[in-house]
Amino acid sequence: MTPEQILACPARVLTTEQRELYFERGYLFCERLISDEWVKSLHERTNDKLEASRGQTESTKFCDLAPEHSSASPKVRRFTDLDRDELFWRFANDAIADVAADLLGPNVTFHHSKLNFKWPTSGESNAVGWHQDIPFYPHTNYNVLAIGTYLEDTTVEHGPLSVIPGSHEGKLYEHYDERDIWIGELNAADAMTVEEHKAVSMPGPRGSITVHHSRMLHGSRPSSATTMRPLLINAYAAGDAFPYTDGGTHGNPNYRRIVRGKPVRWAQHDPRPCPIPPDWTAGYPSIYEQQAAVAEPS
Repeated sequence: MTPEQILACPARVLTTEQRELYFERGYLFCERLISDEWVKSLHERTNDKLEASRGQTESTKFCDLAPEHSSASPKVRRFTDLDRDELFWRFANDAIADVAADLLGPNVTFHHSKLNFKWPTSGESNAVGWHQDIPFYPHTNYNVLAIGTYLEDTTVEHGPLSVIPGSHEGKLYEHYDERDIWIGELNAADAMTVEEHKAVSMPGPRGSITVHHSRMLHGSRPSSATTMRPLLINAYAAGDAFPYTDGGTHGNPNYRRIVRGKPVRWAQHDPRPCPIPPDWTAGYPSIYEQQAAVAEPS
């Protein structure tokens, strides 16, 4: 669906101004959209998962350990496929699915969920370089987005999400370096062209959400805060946006499940081409591991 067609559909959660701003800028920030009850429940379940990670000594496809992780001080960079947990799946079908429908149209499919952390002692290892999402999981059209939920108050010092407004309508980049290795971010030459002076950072209180378009250039700086920052991310696609690749979904039973509306029989194809990522049918690696390849010798 086009933005005009989507805007013609009745809004569920967002205002007309918010929807129009998303299509113009490629992102939204909504303060305190999520209830305190939801944030409390999600935070408690997150702490349970962190506690359970004490016994891990190596990363798995569902749990990426931070370099400084230990049984005495458990530190995880990312949990993936959180929607396999009944509580997180209910949340993915709650108000944020209405947000997705306001921006993607009435028919919405679930793509994936993850929970990213930034720890006070992680330094540069918790930074995320400039990248776009759609090259990781290309679809027949670009009506794909990600919604981040703040489970803690997030300040500028925490290194929150930063975006380049309007970049969703600009160039789509490959995320390979000069060695033809996938690095999960713009290569050095392309990164030099990013107009970082235009970047918008999105700090905010717990319960706030960020939304960014799948073509949006985004990243985050290292945390200099003294507290941990968790960010829950759920990604959705319009019903008429069909994936070209498996996307390393680990056989997740919720992948492409309908969360709003009904199944769509016809795919919409955007005439703009999209690069293809590596074959991740055996499993999708952590973006932190991918971006670490930048520093590896050839």
